[in-house]
This record gives sequence, structure tokens and C-alpha cells, in this order.
Amino acid sequence: MLGIGKLSAATGTKVPTIRYYEEIGLLPEPERTSGNQRRYAPAQVDRLRFIRHCRDLGFPLADIRALLDLGDDPDRSCESADTIARHQLAEVERRLASLASLRQELCRMIDQCAGGTVADCRVIETLADHANCISDRHGHPDRRDASGRPRAPDTTGSTAA
Repeated sequence: MLGIGKLSAATGTKVPTIRYYEEIGLLPEPERTSGNQRRYAPAQVDRLRFIRHCRDLGFPLADIRALLDLGDDPDRSCESADTIARHQLAEVERRLASLASLRQELCRMIDQCAGGTVADCRVIETLADHANCISDRHGHPDRRDASGRPRAPDTTGSTAA
């Protein structure tokens, strides 16, 4: 049985995070000593390592909860776990595309900068007006619809988001 400090060290998870996971029900409440100190069993250590690995892979807490529920019932089909993992992969691919677009835009801004004065600086000019960007994929939040997809540029002159 481990105390919370040793559990933290063993899993690389900060103590407040462990307490938070207990609070939201991802980790079951641990046993307590007569002095009210938490004591974690090996199964809880494994569960926290699972949660930590999921977080490292970018899974949201709701998906981690669903994966833990699936793991608690080993006779169930793994179809749901596969679906969750595929959804996470699609999200990672979306973020990679966005980062690639962001990289391209930053390179373009830097390459176009003549190194003169700020008044003529292409970096400042581009950052001052998102319309100067070549792509919306790195997307300004005001240019995204409710689902987070880029909106078509407003050609009416309206400033409404």
C-alpha cells in the first residue's frame, strides 16, 4: 500500500491531480489509516497509470471514464474502445493539420519580412489582420462556426462574428 506522495512519485502524477481524479470518480476513494492518510492498493496504482497514459495520449476525461468502464468489464466487446481510439486519432490528425498550417503561415510571415522598420514589417502586418493569412486552418476563433470548423470569409464587410 502506498501513500499519496509515493503514488505521485510512482506514476508521475501530481498530488492535487490524484485528489481531483478521486473527486470526479476516476479513482476510487482509497483506504485510510487511523490517522486519515490515504493508502493506495496496487490496483489503484495500475488504474492511475492507465489514466496518466490516456492523458499523455490526449484523451479527454470523458473518454478515459468510458475506457475505464470498459476495462472493468473484460468480457465486453472492444468495439467501443476502438471507436474511442479512432476518434482520438482523428482529433490528433486534425490538430497536426492545424499545426502544419500554423507552421506554414509563420514561415511565410518570417520569409516575407524584409528586416526593415516595424512600419513595413510583414510579421506585424499579418498579425494585425488575420485576413492577410494564406490559410484559415490555423483558424482565428472568430472565424469558426459552432462546431469549430473554419467559416467562409465574410465578404459583406460586416464585423459580426
